[in-house]
Amino acid sequence: MSIAVQSLKKVYGQQTAVNNISFSVNQGEIVGFLGPNGAGKSTTMKILTGYLQPDGGTAMIAGVDVTKDPLATKSRIGYLPESNPLYYDMYVREYLQFMAEVHGISDKKGRINTVINQVGLTPESHKKIGQLSKGYKQRVGLAAALIHDPEVLILDEPTTGLDPNQIIEIREVIRSLGAQKTILFSTHILQEVEAVCSRVIIINKGNLIADNNLKDLQASHSKPVIRVQFKEALEAQWLERAVTSLKALQKINAFEWQLEAADPVEAKKQLLALSVEHNLNIVSLQSSDQSLEDVFRSLTNS
Repeated sequence: MSIAVQSLKKVYGQQTAVNNISFSVNQGEIVGFLGPNGAGKSTTMKILTGYLQPDGGTAMIAGVDVTKDPLATKSRIGYLPESNPLYYDMYVREYLQFMAEVHGISDKKGRINTVINQVGLTPESHKKIGQLSKGYKQRVGLAAALIHDPEVLILDEPTTGLDPNQIIEIREVIRSLGAQKTILFSTHILQEVEAVCSRVIIINKGNLIADNNLKDLQASHSKPVIRVQFKEALEAQWLERAVTSLKALQKINAFEWQLEAADPVEAKKQLLALSVEHNLNIVSLQSSDQSLEDVFRSLTNS
C-alpha cells in the first residue's frame, strides 16, 4: 500500500492533535480526508510529508518510514499545502524549472510542458506568479506537486479560490491522476468529495471516527428524510400532529419542511391525508437519503 499509518500520535503541550489513528491508502485510490477545523487533518498530512515528527506510531510512504528516511519519502510525494507558498517574483516556467532542478529531473522542459498542460496553466504560463489570480496560483502549486511524477499526492484544499469551471477542470485532473497514483484529498467542500473520491476518512478531535467506501458510509449512517412543500404557509404543529412517527422536523421556509420519520412510507400517506383534510395543496413531496454533508455533521457534532 502507498500510505500506511499505524497508531499515529501528535501532541502539542496539553492538546492531543492526533490520537492513535490508523489507516491505509492503496494505489489507484482517491480518498477524501475530512474533519472540522482543528480535527488534526493538516497535522496528519504534515507528518506524512515529513514536515512534522510524530510523538508516537508510524507513517509509511510506499513502504518507507517517513521518520527514518525522510528524503526517500519526499521524493515519492507530491504535496500541495493549504497555504500554497510560492515565489511571486518568479515567472511560472521559471518557478517550475527551479522545482524540476530541486528534484533532479533530466528532461526539465518536457516535464514542465506536461504538467502545465495537465493543470490548465498554458494561457498564463508566460506571466509572473504574482500577476496570476488566486485560482491560477493554485494551479501553479498543483503543477509543482506533480513536477517529479510522484507516486503519492497529498492535496490540502486543492480547489480553494477556483471558480466553478476551474473546479470542474481540476476535478478531472485529479480523477485522471487517481488511475495511476495514490491521492489523499482534504477539503471542506463536501460536494468535491462526492464528485471525486471513492472512499472517505473522517477524523474529529484527533480521533478517527469513520473510514469507509463513500456509498457504504452514506448508507450506514444516513437516515431517510422527506421534503414536502405546500402552496400554503403552515405551522409546525400541523405536521407534528399529522405524522405519528415523526422523529425530527426542520423548517426550510414557511412553505417547505424537511422531516425524519420512523416510518417514511406511512409519513408520506399521513401528509397526503393532511392535505386532503384541510384542503391544502402539496407542490412537491419526495424522500431521499441524507447527503454526505448531513452524515458529516452527525458524526462530528459531538
